[in-house]
Amino acid sequence: MPNPVAYLMLILWPGVSLLLFQKLPKERAIIWTVLAGYLLLPQGTEFDLPLVPDMDKVSIPNICAFAMVVLLLKERVRLWPETWVMRVLLLGFVFGVVPTVLTNREPVVFSLLGMSETSLFEVGSLPGLRVIDLFSVLATQLITLMPFFLGRNFLARDQGMRDLLLALALGGLAYSLPALFEIRMSPQLHVWIYGFFQHDFEQMMRDGGFRPIVFLPHALWLAFFLMTSVVALMALARAEKGPRRARALLAGIYLLGVLVLCKSLASMLYAMALVPAVLFASERAMVRVALLMAAVAVVYPVLRGNGWVPVDAILAQAEAFNPDRAQSLAYRFNNETILLERAQEKLLFGWGGWGRNLLHDVTTGRILTIPDGEWIIVFGTFGWAGYLSQMGLLAVPVYMMWRHLPRRKAGDTARGARYGGVVTLLLAITLVDMLINAILTPFTWLVAGAVWGRAESYLRADGDEEAKAPMTRQPLPTALQQDVPKKRRTVL
Repeated sequence: MPNPVAYLMLILWPGVSLLLFQKLPKERAIIWTVLAGYLLLPQGTEFDLPLVPDMDKVSIPNICAFAMVVLLLKERVRLWPETWVMRVLLLGFVFGVVPTVLTNREPVVFSLLGMSETSLFEVGSLPGLRVIDLFSVLATQLITLMPFFLGRNFLARDQGMRDLLLALALGGLAYSLPALFEIRMSPQLHVWIYGFFQHDFEQMMRDGGFRPIVFLPHALWLAFFLMTSVVALMALARAEKGPRRARALLAGIYLLGVLVLCKSLASMLYAMALVPAVLFASERAMVRVALLMAAVAVVYPVLRGNGWVPVDAILAQAEAFNPDRAQSLAYRFNNETILLERAQEKLLFGWGGWGRNLLHDVTTGRILTIPDGEWIIVFGTFGWAGYLSQMGLLAVPVYMMWRHLPRRKAGDTARGARYGGVVTLLLAITLVDMLINAILTPFTWLVAGAVWGRAESYLRADGDEEAKAPMTRQPLPTALQQDVPKKRRTVL
């Protein structure tokens, strides 16, 4: 159970946000309100109010950042997309939950067989969704999108992109200290400060040591965050010169060492793939790689559902590397298979909330499956409509960046020339990790919004260039030129 400190932190966060907006430029205030809330606020603690979404470490920072921009700074936040694809996806994400609620009105009942074959005794149930729940579900969708809109409006320029990378770098360096403490002393900070452990402690033990978790949902979340911090530091090192470059490189190497101690194979592989890219690749090359990763993430349910993912080959490779990792991966794949079968029963709009998308024991109601990947959670909860809307909002900005990224001249070494590529790459690797972990966070939406805004600025620039292009007079066909009277030259 959370202690009073946990609830007090949630109550005080609006005040912390106000202080950030008074002391920092609005771009950095937005970033730190969202990111610091994710890193510091208690996990699994919320105010459960009737007819409104739970107020927790996700919704409170989102609302605070949006409210400060609109009410305190009096800034206008553009909500309506400029392209029809994003408009459809946005409407689908927000209002696609309406048919989900309306098609899941019936409860899921668990019952025991009585003395006769016709007598059943109800032992429990999952509630059906009520029409009155629509307000809460719609509000949840809108709150989720708040950092998405803020990123689009205020973080799309070079300075905003750099601020995102700088926040990741500083946040990772600061978080490495409690992480190292938990690696040495065991994950206890959440227990000592907020009164309870937020996950299964056994999962924090690996290879004779501990994996840090601090205040995040899982040790894998912390390792992934440190991986993004390493990438951000390497990108900043490439953009800087002299002593600043050396400091950024040393800090990146230090965080890479901490990442190794976190014992997360996926995050280490991500770092090995992305660090060379941000150090040596051009912005266009980074965006191309990001587009490939985003495409794989979007089409994965189709590949998985049709048996086109080489599961056996992947497990064989994992077995050769580490039998324990192979067993964990096999468990994930088995759960995916079961949950996909469950999702097939309500393919278009899903099962809705309350755990209705999971497989339960028909007599006791005990949960038999544990979803790991964000994609299977969304797919089972909201069906194809919800999955395509959410993944589309996150992935289409990557495509727009690739489609409209201007070609830079050779020798262009401006500091901001590659920030957009690095941020796009971080968004794409998050989409890939969402296939195995429910890693989607408010900061991910903030990054996606920044990429979206950046791509829209390139799209507008393309339109302006076409509008300003001079009209060239086409010569008449030769057959008609002889019929055109020639103008006589006169003295005057």
